[in-house]
Amino acid sequence: MKNWFAANRRLLGLLAVLLPLAGLLVFVALRAGPLAAVPVTVATVESQALAPALFGIGTVEARYTHRIGPTFAGRVATVAVQPGDAVRAGQVVGEMDPVDLDERLVAQEAGLRRAEANVLAAQAQMREVGARRSFADAQATRYARLLQSNSVSSEAAAAKRQEADAAAAAQQAASAGAEAARQELSRLRAERDALRVQRANLRLVAPVDGLVVRREADPGTTVVAGQAVVEIVEPASVWIHARFDQQRATGLAAERPAQIVLRSRAGEALAGTVVRVEPLADAVTEEVIAKIGFAQPPARLPPLGELAELTVALPALPARPLVPNAAVHRVEGRLGVWVVEGARAL
Repeated sequence: MKNWFAANRRLLGLLAVLLPLAGLLVFVALRAGPLAAVPVTVATVESQALAPALFGIGTVEARYTHRIGPTFAGRVATVAVQPGDAVRAGQVVGEMDPVDLDERLVAQEAGLRRAEANVLAAQAQMREVGARRSFADAQATRYARLLQSNSVSSEAAAAKRQEADAAAAAQQAASAGAEAARQELSRLRAERDALRVQRANLRLVAPVDGLVVRREADPGTTVVAGQAVVEIVEPASVWIHARFDQQRATGLAAERPAQIVLRSRAGEALAGTVVRVEPLADAVTEEVIAKIGFAQPPARLPPLGELAELTVALPALPARPLVPNAAVHRVEGRLGVWVVEGARAL
């Protein structure tokens, strides 16, 4: 026997190593391998009210945009602001080159003074013609009385009557001339005021407190009437132009709370509200369009056009039995859940 152990010592050593290793492999196969029991996570069916949410994506836009430019064609003289500058209402942000507008104003003022002098001359002429008519009327009346007493000839009385009629006509002409002078004065004043308005419009003024987002012309650039030189937005009017899938947009309405996550501020959710749902949807992308406003304007205005992720809280649904979404399985084309009965899942 001792000789057999001595002859098979190597075999016995190998068995001493392999048998524990085989036992370990069997244990692992039964506990964690393909033969191991499948662990089952059990969830309790609970009755809860669902709080659905709608996810969408949008871009930052400004509700009110002010494009400031000249009212007539001209050359830009100065631009006093740069994109990113904050401006106040009434602040001058630029000015157009007046070219010869100042000289035209001087010429208009000279023409206005001349018209005022013409009005004074016409008024003096009216007084002179009025005095002549009064004298001619008195003479005509006196000669008419003398004619009745045969103190003067009828030809002399007729001559005085003709002089009175001529004086009346001269007075009417003087009155018409005075009225024409006054109308000319009014016309020149209106033209002068129009030139002053044009001169004032050369100054490009910010209409509201806002932020400069675009500068589209530099000094020396020629622009046409209505072309913007500077674009200003109101920070308080910034909102999100959002799009949502039409199939999931049931319940989307104004005043619904929302969360806004800007791409440049990932992880920071900003509170918002649905301002309105647009009456016109996108038929191509099958999306509903809505405007989402910030509950509080961001301290740092996000860039216009930046993408944002939106989550809108929809109206809560009535309480009903709920199970985790992971518990729902499709077996042979039917949706269902595994029910634990005793120690078995059915």
